[in-house]
Amino acid sequence: MTEVKRKAVVLLSGGLDSTTCLAICQAEGFETYAISFRYGQRHAVELERATEIAQSANVARHTIISLDLGGMGGSALTDRKLAVPKHDTVEELGQEIPLTYVPARNTVFLSHALAWAEVLGANDIYVGVNALDYSGYPDCRPEYIRAFEVMANLATKSAVGGNRLVVHTPLILWSKAEIIRKGLELGVDYSRTVSCYDPDEQGRPCLHCDSCLLRQRGFQQNGLADPAASVSL
Repeated sequence: MTEVKRKAVVLLSGGLDSTTCLAICQAEGFETYAISFRYGQRHAVELERATEIAQSANVARHTIISLDLGGMGGSALTDRKLAVPKHDTVEELGQEIPLTYVPARNTVFLSHALAWAEVLGANDIYVGVNALDYSGYPDCRPEYIRAFEVMANLATKSAVGGNRLVVHTPLILWSKAEIIRKGLELGVDYSRTVSCYDPDEQGRPCLHCDSCLLRQRGFQQNGLADPAASVSL
């Protein structure tokens, strides 16, 4: 008799963290449903990569939701009048929440993932948020995820009926180096991923935004070159 796999919704941006999270979800035996967002971000290459990654991973279904967070402004990722902050080293990254923070983004994304999970009959959502090697976003912290999970289990017919939803964050306390190491163990092809906040039209990273610098350090700490980088640091 064929075993029926439990379903899980995975937030997939096309970046390093979400791709590793997808691989972990599949390794844990779930039938995976990937969800990505066209939310007014300044580049579309991440959605192209997310589509390629989902196809390569043979997910059960990949859906792209269109939103207009860009119309609100307030972030360098959605407002082209605002420059993406650039630095030369990780040590230059400040303690303040940077201009690349998109107001309420993870709440909006997780709410859509929650709705789809309920429709699918899935009790599990995987999201690749990280609270260690990250840019200080408030919606990447463990306490935020716990609060969202509590809300989700109050807000849905499925949960009220006894099907408790779990939000999985396997990367949340890992360094970027640890995330990369785990992904490589699972066969993740990081050359497909794009993490840069300001890549060129071909998806080549700028190598100087927060995300690029943290990613580069993660590969360096593993004694590796980033396969997605066009030039070495």
